[in-house]
Amino acid sequence: MIDLVAAGRAKNDPRPIEELRAWAADMMDRRAREGTPYFFIGLPAAVVGDDVPLALPGYSDQHDWELELAVVIGKEAFRVDRERAMEHVAGYTIVNDVTTRDLVFREDMKEIGTDWYRGKNAPGFLPTGPFLVPAPFVADAGNLHLELTLNGDTMQDATTSDLLFDLPALIAGASQNMPLLPGDLLLTGSPAGNGIVHGRMLRDGDVMVGAIEGLGRQTVRAIAEEASR
Repeated sequence: MIDLVAAGRAKNDPRPIEELRAWAADMMDRRAREGTPYFFIGLPAAVVGDDVPLALPGYSDQHDWELELAVVIGKEAFRVDRERAMEHVAGYTIVNDVTTRDLVFREDMKEIGTDWYRGKNAPGFLPTGPFLVPAPFVADAGNLHLELTLNGDTMQDATTSDLLFDLPALIAGASQNMPLLPGDLLLTGSPAGNGIVHGRMLRDGDVMVGAIEGLGRQTVRAIAEEASR
């Protein structure tokens, strides 16, 4: 998140980059101590399986990757507390929460904020799997190694222990407004190393491999939209 704040700094922000990063780090520390998780809804139509070609929409050249652990809900969870939250987990899987960066913030309606509908819900923008690993077979979901490579080069390398909010906090928080239902995917957040930070967005012919400890490996092959027709 610190890297995303730095990469997305406003053009008229006078702060030196290190000052901006320090501010972002302090903000994240305060949120971890005092805040609540931030949620948004993704459309099921964006979900595809492992090794399904990802057509990069031609309306932007700012398509980015976000490797994440996904919690798969097994039992309805509505207004659960942290202590009982994990009882509602069926298992875990790998997702790549692909995002079109230049569509997230609406320049024509800055007062409204983020536009996750346009930024994250193109066809194929949520590659999922290849496996659903049942919860009893994952010893410690709060401390799994994640790695995403792009054409063989490591871009993201972290563990789920780096999450701002742990899994019980995320499940409990998401359940407060609407029930989480069996089969729902709860994405837990992506570590540092997104394309916007590297200055390298997805291109035709790119191959991403996302791996999470104990959950396998997921392959995503990017193709130009025209090539998919």
